Amino acid sequence: MKKFLMVLALASVSVAGMAQNETPELKYSVATNSFWSNWFIQANVVGSSFFEGGEKWGSPFKGYRTNMGASVAIGKWFTPGLGLRTKLTGIWGRQILSQDKETNAMKYWTLNEQVLFNLSNMFCGYSDTRVWNFIPYLGGGISRNMTQNTYSMGLNFGILNTWRLSKRVMINLDLSLGAHDEDFGAGIATDGNIKRWKLENYDRELNAEVGLTFNLGKATFNKVPDVDAIKALSESQIAALNAQLADANAENARLNNLIKNHKCPEAGKTVTVKEVAAAPVSVFFNLGSAKIASKKDIVNVQALADLAKANDKTIVVTGYADSKTGSANFNQTLSEKRANAVKAELVKMGVAESKIEVKAAGGVNDINPFAYNRRAVVEVK
Repeated sequence: MKKFLMVLALASVSVAGMAQNETPELKYSVATNSFWSNWFIQANVVGSSFFEGGEKWGSPFKGYRTNMGASVAIGKWFTPGLGLRTKLTGIWGRQILSQDKETNAMKYWTLNEQVLFNLSNMFCGYSDTRVWNFIPYLGGGISRNMTQNTYSMGLNFGILNTWRLSKRVMINLDLSLGAHDEDFGAGIATDGNIKRWKLENYDRELNAEVGLTFNLGKATFNKVPDVDAIKALSESQIAALNAQLADANAENARLNNLIKNHKCPEAGKTVTVKEVAAAPVSVFFNLGSAKIASKKDIVNVQALADLAKANDKTIVVTGYADSKTGSANFNQTLSEKRANAVKAELVKMGVAESKIEVKAAGGVNDINPFAYNRRAVVEVK
């Protein structure tokens, strides 16, 4: 058991390193928070049932073996799926020397270090609004029987269930089984051939706890943005600037040519030349989403909207999805939703709906890398 506790301590140190690992899927990826983020404290009422080493399993609801207690804990989530918790439990328990609950009472406390595994986040992706989280854990620590004045090492494992009330508060239900060295309680006489690997040969406690969890500081994780989309945004802006520069150079060449071949207009005659030219603007989206990834894209869209309104032009919005993910039907619908998301922004900018055309191109693979295809293109017609 002591060897296991040493391994557990090493695992505790390595959890912080695990926080740096990321999986390819965006729904499992989060940004690393500071050390002071994602802490929590817990307070619980405990119902405990005690089994002596060497005693067979029996009903945990017998009055001679059950009693009440309390527990407090402090912990931290290093990632949405992995955390550590230090927990102190105090019990007014039973030592089960007899079935007389008036004479078998004992007092003890247990201090455990536990590794928490939030399977809800591990298998379903991180969500800071999930109502129920399923969190198995295992740990070990030290206990003191104050009635017998003895100490022992122990192991424990259990399942923590939490229900979200708000960002800061959760209800928790904790069910656990702890095992202690056989000298923890008064003990039942055993021979020297005891099978150490058999759980019944250790002092055991079954605990059911109900209480509250309070999240401290920054209580959530930020999802990692779509890096490919951000790169695409930057390259699109550079391409737009290059296109504007090319247009400006062409306009300069045209004006120079006019100057060289200038002919004065007839007296009293005014000549007006009006041209409208603007580079298309791309608006990018994350994988499977119709929510605009960066509001900075809207700044460029605003410039096109102002140009279209000033010149009574029509704006065409074409939505795209990448063909490497999702079915054809899904991508067709997604590309339409993306185009309509941009259309909604244009309407907010004062562009009349009658002056906006929406097209859905479905899944495409026109641009490399393929994440660049998760976009909507806005252009003046």
